[in-house]
Amino acid sequence: MACAAGSASATTTLRFAHIWPTTAAIHKEVFQAWADTVEKESNGELKVQIFPAQTLTKSDTAYQGVVNGIADITAIVQGYTAGRFPLSQVVELPGVSMSAKQGSCITQSLYDEGKIASEYADSHVLYLFASGPGYIHTNDKVVKTPEDLQGLRIRRPTAVVGKLLSEMGAQPVGLPAPEIYSSMQRGLLDGVAINWEGLKTFRVSELSNEHTEVPFYSLVFVTTMNKKTYDRLPDNLKKVIDDNSGMKWAMKAGTVFAAQDAEGRAEAKGSILEVKDPLASGPWAAPLKKATEGYLDELNASGKNATEVYDEAKRLQGECAI
Repeated sequence: MACAAGSASATTTLRFAHIWPTTAAIHKEVFQAWADTVEKESNGELKVQIFPAQTLTKSDTAYQGVVNGIADITAIVQGYTAGRFPLSQVVELPGVSMSAKQGSCITQSLYDEGKIASEYADSHVLYLFASGPGYIHTNDKVVKTPEDLQGLRIRRPTAVVGKLLSEMGAQPVGLPAPEIYSSMQRGLLDGVAINWEGLKTFRVSELSNEHTEVPFYSLVFVTTMNKKTYDRLPDNLKKVIDDNSGMKWAMKAGTVFAAQDAEGRAEAKGSILEVKDPLASGPWAAPLKKATEGYLDELNASGKNATEVYDEAKRLQGECAI
């Protein structure tokens, strides 16, 4: 955090790091919009310098980077820091969220209710949000059932999604979204697990020709702030930050993601195979349910209240049916 001294209302500059490119709607319509709003409402006392595309901190160290003060603010995919946010990642499980807006509402509500708040005790949370459902996109292999995934190298965004893919017979490859394009170009992947927004934002649509629209996970995100940076702010500037935190911005992010999901789907090349309710019946149900139960059992065994969080997330579906 940099301060310009010598005036009654010195300017405080906040460094905001994230992984998305500057061309992404989430950068322009959420993060930059948030920065502009904070600057306006603080009468210029707060300025936000954005470092996109991993230019300040890498995806897997971004959260610790904001805790340590390398950045003042960051927006991260929780699952890129494996095992750090296990209860938050309950929202990733199949059948919990059916849209970016619903998932954002569920995740922010879980935080507001205190169900997952302890996972962020070392930072000052601004807002949480979620992507729309993630699907399977391959180079040229048509995937109709889990059997078609046998042996395929499929990029997984998080370890939780990796468990789901493994149960379906795929070979998960851990990879953050910014590295997908080059890995597909080099033939290191047979396909990816990603949402329609990610397909558009990270140009995966240029390389993927077959799309299986089976909603088997969602991603969760948090925009959070260094605690000392927040605590050092005078009360009037803390109020500006507080006024631009919580459900309002969670839903703003969810709305932008939802619009990008629609655009990404419309831009997809090749064929789209729809699997509307994979948990109801058919070949997808058994492996997805088994992986879900396994994840919850593993967390419960370690002393986490995973089933309680899962049940509350499912209950919130009605309140968050947006």
